[in-house]
Amino acid sequence: MATVELTFSALPAHVRTARLIATAVARRAGVSEDLLDEVRLAVGEACSRAVEAHRLHCPDEPIRIELCDDSGRFEVTVIDVAPSEDADLAERPEPEKASANGHELSGLLPDMSDLGLAVIAGLADDVEVIPSAKGVRVKMSWPAVNGLPSTT
Repeated sequence: MATVELTFSALPAHVRTARLIATAVARRAGVSEDLLDEVRLAVGEACSRAVEAHRLHCPDEPIRIELCDDSGRFEVTVIDVAPSEDADLAERPEPEKASANGHELSGLLPDMSDLGLAVIAGLADDVEVIPSAKGVRVKMSWPAVNGLPSTT
């Protein structure tokens, strides 16, 4: 399993860099060329959402991205540490999930006003949104055929 970690400040200009890095790592992990635009768009949406949350609540805190190829999947996790505006998010027992087929989007967040998360759910094979009082983790994954070469 190879993991790439990236942190960047909450500036919209850095979203483009995150998209480019995610696309390059996805290509190297063996994601089909047909899916690279979906990876680029989904990562851009997740990062834009995190940048906006950080700019409003904690502009000095960095946003973190983890890119991992594991078990034939390429997984991207975008992590923000902006405090949640909805106090009941921390009380949820399990993370909310969405499917890429668009049929299970209700309950993704308390109200589905965050259109970016709906877009992400339509672009990635598997999406998991994990809200908490300490921020939101958006996990997305796509099939990866080749996988990165192991260093062990």
